[in-house]
Amino acid sequence: MTSPWQRRRQPDDVPTPVAVAVSDFCRRAKSPAPAPEVREALALLLEDDDFRVRALTDAEPETTPLGPFAVVDILKGTAPTVAAQRQSCGYYDVARELAYVREEKTPKPTPAADPSFALPAAKPAESSGKAKKASKAEEAATVQERIAPKKRSTLVDEETTAPSEQELQALDDGPSFLRRDLPRPRGRFTRVEAPRTPFVELTRAGGKELLEASLEGSEHRFALLRNMSHRFNGSRGDLTLVDLETVLRDHGLLDALKEKERLQVLDAYTQQRGATGRVGWALGVSPPELARLVASVGLSEDVEALRERFRREALATSHLTHRLDLLGREKYLADLGIQRKFNESLRKDLERLLRDELPGATDLHGLCDSVGRKYGSPAELIFRAIERLGLAEGLRKQLYPGAPPSTP
Repeated sequence: MTSPWQRRRQPDDVPTPVAVAVSDFCRRAKSPAPAPEVREALALLLEDDDFRVRALTDAEPETTPLGPFAVVDILKGTAPTVAAQRQSCGYYDVARELAYVREEKTPKPTPAADPSFALPAAKPAESSGKAKKASKAEEAATVQERIAPKKRSTLVDEETTAPSEQELQALDDGPSFLRRDLPRPRGRFTRVEAPRTPFVELTRAGGKELLEASLEGSEHRFALLRNMSHRFNGSRGDLTLVDLETVLRDHGLLDALKEKERLQVLDAYTQQRGATGRVGWALGVSPPELARLVASVGLSEDVEALRERFRREALATSHLTHRLDLLGREKYLADLGIQRKFNESLRKDLERLLRDELPGATDLHGLCDSVGRKYGSPAELIFRAIERLGLAEGLRKQLYPGAPPSTP
């Protein structure tokens, strides 16, 4: 039995144009891979399959993500959608490790001596020095075998062994495989952090110029803290936010920083329409850091007023398409704290609109098309909203009163 994750050639034997084509295909398929991984995947195919690889990689990816092992899997007959699911769940990481383990377990063939280095057989000696000449001939033959060039041999299908039950179970269970423990870098490859300057240097007159230069490239105090903590120690160990705020206040730079932070926070909340999570992502801070930043610059009431404004806008909008689009943004509605209220309001309005068009409808999709044409909304959004709000089962009972109830 031949395993699909068995090497057919060495990675170095893969033609460079084929490896480059697969690398570019994986980049377009939203799963870029390094060159060694691409060659390891292509080593699972024979040289005769290279033209099939080029035919696949010259076209655009049908689905994403697809890595180099997914390309090999597709060439072996797997559907692209199934290969994309396997890529997402880490299936091919296990396959790559399995190919490596099988290569390590496969016994290396004994290199044969090159015929060109073979010495002529010694003629049977009739003299008294026969044993001595035979010993020299054997020694010469051993030297020729030792210095003969080593030739790589591709694995033959008949010589491959079937995978064990443990290996097949490892593929089904997921990415639980052995990892090689690499040694830590030593010598000139060792990474050593640069020594940090004492905190007292920031309190001197020269520290003000340094802080002013750092403030130009930092949006807020937490970004400034991250930049300065790599270069300076704190008063009692690592540099803290309290240490930084104290030295900024002593140099008269804290008020200018607060004004800059106020503008940044208000602009971020306006652009993200009151979503605190996206504001933190845009500013590069965690939720606790964002809360402390808002409180430090005195914007707690202003931020809450902005969020209340966007809550009212989300609940008061009357455009059906806009409301259906907001229904799919569950995280945004949950961030504003109005998800349940918004869903209940949309469910009531959608029930009324569907009830008006129900007498002339024959099926659920036709009902969605009728409502969409009347109110200028995509029928697909209406159908998804019906499913998400739990209205589909009741509408099917009204459209098909004699049909048996559907089972989950």
